[in-house]
Amino acid sequence: MYDWSEEHQAIIAVVRRFVDEEIRPHLDDLEHNGVPPYEILRKMYTVFGLKEMAQETFKRQLEKKISGEEPSRASRASDPAAQLISTIELCRVSPGLVTSLGVSTGLAASTINKLGTPAQMERWGLDLMTLDKVGAWAITEPDSGSDALGGMRTSAKRDGDEYVINGQKTWITNGPYADTIVLYAKLDDGSGEDMRNRKVLTFVLDRGMPGLEQAKPMRKMGQHGSPTGEVFLSDVRVGKDHLLGETEEPKVGGRQSAKDNFVAERAGVAAMSLGIIEECVKLSVDYAKHRKLWGKPIADFQLVQLKLAQMEVARINVRNMVFAHIERSSHGAVPTLAEASAMKLYAAQAACQVADDAIQIFGGNGYIAEYRVEQLSRDARVLRIYAGTDEMQVVAIAKDLIRS
Repeated sequence: MYDWSEEHQAIIAVVRRFVDEEIRPHLDDLEHNGVPPYEILRKMYTVFGLKEMAQETFKRQLEKKISGEEPSRASRASDPAAQLISTIELCRVSPGLVTSLGVSTGLAASTINKLGTPAQMERWGLDLMTLDKVGAWAITEPDSGSDALGGMRTSAKRDGDEYVINGQKTWITNGPYADTIVLYAKLDDGSGEDMRNRKVLTFVLDRGMPGLEQAKPMRKMGQHGSPTGEVFLSDVRVGKDHLLGETEEPKVGGRQSAKDNFVAERAGVAAMSLGIIEECVKLSVDYAKHRKLWGKPIADFQLVQLKLAQMEVARINVRNMVFAHIERSSHGAVPTLAEASAMKLYAAQAACQVADDAIQIFGGNGYIAEYRVEQLSRDARVLRIYAGTDEMQVVAIAKDLIRS
């Protein structure tokens, strides 16, 4: 049975110390004062040598791209557990940090490095992997959330050697502050083909381009540590060097690229959920042991014990999902879309339920920000929405079962 090794436990201890010393003191700034998270994340990269590791990883990826070696979706990961430990530990205190980090160094950087030419990788990919620049991944639109690919209206029209892009993207993580935006758009080739069936192209945009507007951060229910905003495109002109792969016929098209990213993103939500659940269980057990009612700790009451027991069952189940994913990843196995969707569906619902139960155990104090379960509950709620709503996870799972 898989479990954290002694080395992993040492990493956990070091990450927790960083969280306690460098993140918890700044929670109010992240939560209530609108301070962007990027300097905290960059400090984490410096302290743990993650920038140097990213540079080495990029160098290997670039060498493979230059040599013509095809990237494998099932390559053996060096240590997927070490990669997920920071996700879990950061989510115990501020899940928004993980969302911003994952979109910039994960979705945006990985899309460029997978689909781009060597020159495009060097131009944009490295700076995103090292956090020297902030990245956004723009696919969602006001009328195409769950139907992101089919309902997309943002268009790219050829004009000589350039493309003219028009449209709007919304709920874009890092959108207000992104230096680099990976953007999906439908090709408008004048053929009159139904918009739903048009080819999806992937572009890279730079902050400050004429016609590109990055709106101010939205006011949200939770995950205040992750700035979210809209992106507006009005006759944004780009050359072919901004089209990933510099071809409209890449080996991996825009639609498949987006679907591959959905798999990674949904599996990652399970690790995020585990961090939230673990922290809620820890806080709730400690509170129940010390909060007294009618002269005895509320932990002595059976209804409180029932909630604590159900929270622990959820923690074990989600942990086992994450551990199984780590073990399979270490052997090069990649979850199917249905498996990743199942992980996300269960884990996100469990995180929301555990956080809600934690508030109930805390009673009136649970409704007050300083007791932290209030923040974790707000932060957990979006896990059932982004990367595909609960309802879309059900569809993905069912379709896969029916096809098999």
